[in-house]
Amino acid sequence: MRYNPLGRTGIKVSEICLGTMTWGSQNTEAEAHGQLDYAFELGVNFIDTAELYPTTPLSAETYGNTERIIGEWLAKRRRRGDVVLATKVAGSGRPYIRNGGPITPEGIDQAIDASLKRLKTDYVDLYQIHWPNRGHYHFRNAWSYDPSKQDKAHVAADLRAILDKLGDLVKAGKVRAIGLSNDTAWGTMKMLDLAEKHGLPRVATIQNEYNLLYRSYDLDLAELSQHEDVGLLAYSPLAAGLLTGKYLDGAKPAGSRLSINGDLGGRFTPHQEPAVAAYVALAREKGLDPAQMALAFCLTRPFMASVIIGATSIAQLKTDIGAAEVSLSQDVMNGIRRLHRLYPAPI
Repeated sequence: MRYNPLGRTGIKVSEICLGTMTWGSQNTEAEAHGQLDYAFELGVNFIDTAELYPTTPLSAETYGNTERIIGEWLAKRRRRGDVVLATKVAGSGRPYIRNGGPITPEGIDQAIDASLKRLKTDYVDLYQIHWPNRGHYHFRNAWSYDPSKQDKAHVAADLRAILDKLGDLVKAGKVRAIGLSNDTAWGTMKMLDLAEKHGLPRVATIQNEYNLLYRSYDLDLAELSQHEDVGLLAYSPLAAGLLTGKYLDGAKPAGSRLSINGDLGGRFTPHQEPAVAAYVALAREKGLDPAQMALAFCLTRPFMASVIIGATSIAQLKTDIGAAEVSLSQDVMNGIRRLHRLYPAPI
């Protein structure tokens, strides 16, 4: 297992991060603890969660349960110092989370204290804004994204207030580093600028979707990563399971995310099928597991801090972590480049 810097924080994280959003719905507490034990035996030291989780499906009844499950593991295993723990504060849209309102300084105070209690810890290593108040182009919003409707003064004040509060959490020892998620190059750069001007915490990471089917990070955000040392934490590196090939030709395995979440967060459309089929065929032609090829590709990206994997079984987890040992030949990389030109934005 290789380890990468978390921005300029001095924290080192495994290039594979253990995602957790199925724990408490698709996975029991015992299964989650088994995944944690297995991953840490193989050198994974990084866990990513969120107050919102689990998400398969989202519900008021299960809200916060993933953090509780992790907290029980931390308490039982007594290895908090060996873990780099990341969580997130949820934005607007869920009535059962702070009445569905936007992220505010007061809401951040409530959220971090509740997360720390559930996680049974005094601090989190990385605290992330799950999505920005002003809107964004992720979650399949690229087709209708229109930042021209944003109020400049309001957005500027909102970002400053949020960063001020995150600075308070760092000073209080509740948070070691901060990150963004589902954000843009401008949003990230604005936060970096505010931090420099006002002596506030610097954004260390941005957690955005990245996979063979969704590669917007390759452009402006890749340049930002290069010059500002803000690494990508790639979520959904298998495009919610599409890139395993298990949903090809209309298949819908029992207990899979597609059988629970309907359209895989808008990813399951007719446009993705030929692209997925082509990537799966390339992997099999080269003697590779399709999931491992997809993950190994993410690991080649120079802006990558860590790739967040998610599994509902130890068998899946073994395959995913094993991608860290897969080296892609130039022939495979050329094949991926050719397919990306054919299918630049299928989801």
